[in-house]
Amino acid sequence: MEKILPLWKLEKDCIVSKNGDLTLAFAVTLPEIFTLSNEEYEGLHNAWLKAIKVLPVGTVLHKQDWFMRSSYSSVFSDGEDNFLKTSANKFFNERPFLDHNCYLMLTLKADGRKPGSSAFSNLLRTNIVPAGAINNKQYQQLTDAAGQFCRILSDSGQLQLRKLSQQELTGDQNNTGLLERYLFLSGNKETPQIRDIEFKPDWKIGENYCQLYTLADTDNLPATCGPRVNYDKYSTDRTKFSVGFASPIGQLLPVNHIYNQFLIIGDIPKTLKRLEAKRRRLQSLSGYSRENTISKDATGDFLNEAIADARTPIKAHFNLQCWTDDYNELKELRNQTSSSLSKMDVVPHLETTGYPQLWWSALAGNEADIPENECFETFAEQASCFLNMETAYRSSKSSFGIRLNDRLSGVPIHVDISDEPMGKITQNRNKIVVGGSGSGKSMFMNHMLHSYVQQGAHCVVVDVGHSYEGLCELLGGYYFTYSEENPIKFNPFYIPAGEVLDTEKKESIKTLLVALWKQNDESFRRSEYVAISNALQSYYGHLDTEPDLFPCFDTFYEFLNEHFIKELDRDRVKDRDFDVHNFLYVLRPFYKGGEFDYLLNAKENLDVLGQPLVIFEIDAVKDHPILFPVIALIICELFISKMRKLKGIRKVIVIEEAWKAVAKAGMAEFMKYLYKTVRKYFGEAITVTQEIDDLLSSPIIKEAIINNADCKILLDLRKFQNKFDQIQEVLGMSDKGKALVLSLNIANDPNRRYREVYIELGNQLMKVYGYEPSIEEYYAYSTEQTEKLKVKEFTKRYGGDIRKALSAIAAEELRA
Repeated sequence: MEKILPLWKLEKDCIVSKNGDLTLAFAVTLPEIFTLSNEEYEGLHNAWLKAIKVLPVGTVLHKQDWFMRSSYSSVFSDGEDNFLKTSANKFFNERPFLDHNCYLMLTLKADGRKPGSSAFSNLLRTNIVPAGAINNKQYQQLTDAAGQFCRILSDSGQLQLRKLSQQELTGDQNNTGLLERYLFLSGNKETPQIRDIEFKPDWKIGENYCQLYTLADTDNLPATCGPRVNYDKYSTDRTKFSVGFASPIGQLLPVNHIYNQFLIIGDIPKTLKRLEAKRRRLQSLSGYSRENTISKDATGDFLNEAIADARTPIKAHFNLQCWTDDYNELKELRNQTSSSLSKMDVVPHLETTGYPQLWWSALAGNEADIPENECFETFAEQASCFLNMETAYRSSKSSFGIRLNDRLSGVPIHVDISDEPMGKITQNRNKIVVGGSGSGKSMFMNHMLHSYVQQGAHCVVVDVGHSYEGLCELLGGYYFTYSEENPIKFNPFYIPAGEVLDTEKKESIKTLLVALWKQNDESFRRSEYVAISNALQSYYGHLDTEPDLFPCFDTFYEFLNEHFIKELDRDRVKDRDFDVHNFLYVLRPFYKGGEFDYLLNAKENLDVLGQPLVIFEIDAVKDHPILFPVIALIICELFISKMRKLKGIRKVIVIEEAWKAVAKAGMAEFMKYLYKTVRKYFGEAITVTQEIDDLLSSPIIKEAIINNADCKILLDLRKFQNKFDQIQEVLGMSDKGKALVLSLNIANDPNRRYREVYIELGNQLMKVYGYEPSIEEYYAYSTEQTEKLKVKEFTKRYGGDIRKALSAIAAEELRA
């Protein structure tokens, strides 16, 4: 290998071949698959065309896409006490996926370099560097062209290029470089090792059996090509879903393979002159054979198009190297590869004679030796359609986020839809979540809130339907709900140890007392406001002198009756200024022995401000004329208090279907205030709805929520596709977003239990992810009654420990 290696040395991160060719190598970051619209594919195609046109004559552009089977490795922390996170790590550990790396090599041929051919490949003969072939002028020409090339592609906004260093090309004792990886088909993070390479009787590299398919004969290529094609699996009657033209042999081919793409930039005037001579020669021979006549016409058409449309004639070659370490899998590998090529309308051609020379010329730095008899004449416009345009989903680099799944493989990825886009794509962190019944909405919201709480956020949830019961038990949150046996209880008068009665606390209690006392249409005088303020001040002063008294509505009511009335008499406050007897009479139902004496006298779950997860389940009281307005007011005041007092902590309020009840209770203004203000306090408001008609008819949703929610999360809406145009208009979605939403869940893997979710940020970034819970997560979050009862039964069996119960259910399912 050392003797026949065609590379001479590396200098200034540039590969110098023994023939004097210079090569610069780059790592390329491509856009993620299933995220581009038709227009974006066109834009990406045009960017490649512009970049190709700046390359000098004699340049070989070699794009090499590696797709290798790999398995996901979960990171297990020592002393991990997050039960659901640990269960998910175990669930996803070793999940298979296709790891993709993309490299791009720009090779400038040495002056006077003979064209490569299969018969004279440098695999069969060695060379020494020609005298005078290496000079700074040639290097400068290559680096200047490469700089322009990279700038044009980077300015498209879809691609990023990074020059590979010498160490990344050659590797070291502990890490394989690109050259070694290619020669020995090593994994990206594999320990360096030397493998035997043999071409006969079977082509083997180490333990891997290799096959090479070529796209080099125009007779085998498709009649038409373009930057994009329809992806039928995700298309509907109303939408066409796009993927790149070469995607079937890229990310969508689930075998180990390398896709090599060669574009050779020739001298255009010389090329046209040569083709013109060929056309004349064929014309003179056309009388002898009809094939010559057809060839003459084809050459003439090619020349006409080149001149009339200012096309860029180039030579191109594409090949697909596939491999497996199991000889018995070779037949299936050939079937899968042939099927993928056929999806591009390419006639599969398995190379059985010239594969060693083609494989050798795809070694980084040896591109100039690509056999020209294996290349075909075409235009850059058509050739660039065959470039692989996409890669797999990438994880966010942000430390905050939630775990979702790659749409294709189901591998977990880390996604930040709150902090990372802020200021660049979005102007606030607010969200609206829309999904029909059974779309997985509750499962997704449970997972999102669990992730938020585990990362230090404080979450307040207003729910209808007991969707968060299991989550609350797992995280030890406060769960406020109403039943006849255990009615909902609060204590707005309680002040945790170490805190004082501040203005905000006083104002919230005053607002509550006024709401209990006065109807909406009753006037409220300044003197009454002052009297209630004085009453509160005196009450908390009285508590300081009586440490045995528990702060609650009962002791406040008794204080008014026994002490504050005397203060009013002493100060000669008249009934017209503050009718204390009327005040006590109206508030009597909330005092000991009254109809609602439980509501404001809670003795537990008191430190609501310091509790990260607080859930209000209001299904039973959402239509109650007295209880609900009071509860809604307490919830609003609680969140505003958290929002203003908790500095540097993320605050989240989730209003499920309850937003309609909240709006009815006169809290529409609170919703508007919340959505416009929460951003300033490092908070986010999330509204969840399943009624599509609410989107179309409610002014609160339109004015307050949608206009102030830069993140839109949509789940399965296929049942509404006939009225989707209205939904699209209300949400301000593009046609790209529509195609993505209507593709949700229509081609899910039947062997996995998951749902897909569409996330749109700032009307700019649109993507579909999968959400797949582990078995433990699924049962913890499930809203199916039978599954909830099963969890309760197992919890009871395991002495009230829900973690043991979920583990037992998971073990039972795995055995089944």
